[in-house]
Amino acid sequence: MIPSDVFDDVRAAAGEFLGLDAYQAEFEEVYRDATEVVWKLERAQHFHEPAVPSWRAADAGDWARAVELIEEMRAPLTAMYRERAPFRRLRVVELPPTPYLQWESQIFAVRVAAGEEIRVLAASAVAPLETRAPLPELVIFGPDLLYEVRYDEIGAAVGARRITDPGVVSPCLSALVSLYGEGEDLLPFFEREVAPLPPPPSLSEKPARIGP
Repeated sequence: MIPSDVFDDVRAAAGEFLGLDAYQAEFEEVYRDATEVVWKLERAQHFHEPAVPSWRAADAGDWARAVELIEEMRAPLTAMYRERAPFRRLRVVELPPTPYLQWESQIFAVRVAAGEEIRVLAASAVAPLETRAPLPELVIFGPDLLYEVRYDEIGAAVGARRITDPGVVSPCLSALVSLYGEGEDLLPFFEREVAPLPPPPSLSEKPARIGP
């Protein structure tokens, strides 16, 4: 049984905020030196990623080009995962998939082929842990280093909070490992829920129309 407040403790914990550039640089350095499994938790169903060429193509409605660009990621990802510590990602999913998740799942299929270990878990399975707020977006490097990745109102990454208190990080890691164990491997989910879908018209969240 996962304590209901384990992820709430992460939000309340003291941590140092790193802007996006600083976080990405530190992440690369820590990941390059990591020797144990690296864990990632993704909860939100939409992110804004205009820095990614494939995202821009999909957002513009050019799905074929978006998929081509994703395929170009296969070789460098394979080379990276061959040299790095194992990377395990748990993706919380809601159905039907959002356009973003549809696009991201295409990347996930390539990442799995390249060596990343990805599982998905229905949002209903984590609902008991979300009585106060949705699960945070996390990257965990062992029991004493966690990054809570932060996003703005449109889902664009703005940086991350570095948390190093083992009393906070270790229980969170144990909870994530447990949730990962409940998950479904990415590829069966992809083939069943994502592959049959028609291409989305775009990826950006559009504001609701008001008035006639």
